[in-house]
Amino acid sequence: MFVYNIKVNSNKIFKLIFVLILLISLAITGIAIYKTFIKNGGVTVKSDDVYTITSNNYTNVLKAVHDNLDNYIGQKISFVGYVYRVYDLKEDEFVLARDMVLDSRNQTLIVGFLCHSSNANDFEDGSWVNITGEIKKGYYHGDIPIIEITKIEKASKPKDYYVYPPDDTYIPTSSLLYNNP
Repeated sequence: MFVYNIKVNSNKIFKLIFVLILLISLAITGIAIYKTFIKNGGVTVKSDDVYTITSNNYTNVLKAVHDNLDNYIGQKISFVGYVYRVYDLKEDEFVLARDMVLDSRNQTLIVGFLCHSSNANDFEDGSWVNITGEIKKGYYHGDIPIIEITKIEKASKPKDYYVYPPDDTYIPTSSLLYNNP
């Protein structure tokens, strides 16, 4: 039979536990600062530059602007989408839309920004356009961002016209419908 006699130095154990707790605290603080101030939903907070929205960051930007509208008022953006209208929009409004793929069966949902332009009627439903505009606060069944268009021109349909849900945390509520028989 072997007997071990271990002398425990409480000072060293206390220092080791203290250092481990300190390192874990610093790591958590660093992650929180990164997510709050640097990442900010995949977009930068308002600047004087025109922020270009791409197929890769489209839904992250859309979600960030809808979730924190006051932070983005006055931000200039530019992106490509197709003109989509619903029956209750004004004549000078349309949604600049993209199709977001919801699942592996390629079911899609139309997502986009409501846009305002004095020459909105010059563009047919389904036509692809490139717009530049400024984010304003508007109202459509509640407060929402509206893009006040400063420049609009016809565009061709991009190769990557589908967009995908924002980040890994997005859970589409419509997925509840897919599970019903």
